[in-house]
Amino acid sequence: MAPDHAPARDDLLTAVLASPAAVAAKDRAGWLALFTPEAVVADPVGSRPHVGLAAIGRFHDTFIAPNTITFQPDADIVTGRTVLRDLAITIRMSTGATVRVPMHLRYDLVWHEDSWRIAQLAAHWEFAPMVLRLLGTGPRGLGAGTLLGGQLLTNLGPGGALGMLGAVRGVGARGRRSAQRVLRGAADGEAAELAGVATELPSGRVRPAEFAAYLRGATVSKVLAAGRTVTASVRLGDRPAVAVVEFAGHRVSTLRLIAE
Repeated sequence: MAPDHAPARDDLLTAVLASPAAVAAKDRAGWLALFTPEAVVADPVGSRPHVGLAAIGRFHDTFIAPNTITFQPDADIVTGRTVLRDLAITIRMSTGATVRVPMHLRYDLVWHEDSWRIAQLAAHWEFAPMVLRLLGTGPRGLGAGTLLGGQLLTNLGPGGALGMLGAVRGVGARGRRSAQRVLRGAADGEAAELAGVATELPSGRVRPAEFAAYLRGATVSKVLAAGRTVTASVRLGDRPAVAVVEFAGHRVSTLRLIAE
């Protein structure tokens, strides 16, 4: 039976932190048990999502099992039934090539059977820059890329491999620049860049001028374009937050701030 009260922050965070622990332990079964049967994994956002435990298992076999992955968290934000992790991961490939990937990880949780489980995982990170960093490590990186291509075809099939290319398409560098301009304008207390943008604070939908007043003086860093979305790390004094910028075509349509 589901709890009759709002989930405690520590309960949700404990459920989420079990994921990197299972990855570090190479515990495939334990990792999959953290998800609901119909869970969705979008990793990275913009690629074809993996839906259901069988598909998520194939994702694990392709991207997690062959590698050693360590997590370096900067902040964990818990709001409602969502945990948003501002972090980087370091991936050591089977060839020895190592690459660091900045990201924002969003976990949406639900109560399933007897525990909080992950219903959706959205990993916001930049696919093309990661590939370039990997190839920049030299022969080991090239070897890792070649092996990954084979694993994609073996585990995900041609359709799944093509689905990963969706991560290359999206708003890209142009969208990143647009998001930076809007966010830094808001941090300067200027609402002009927010004209026509739907703005949302943790308290709910607000007018652009109110959003800019709230964000005044904030620092903006780690701006990442993934698919049709740009995310950015935000600091409101000593409070961490993450901005989520969504696009309609090449125009910023929605700006949402996620914070506790």
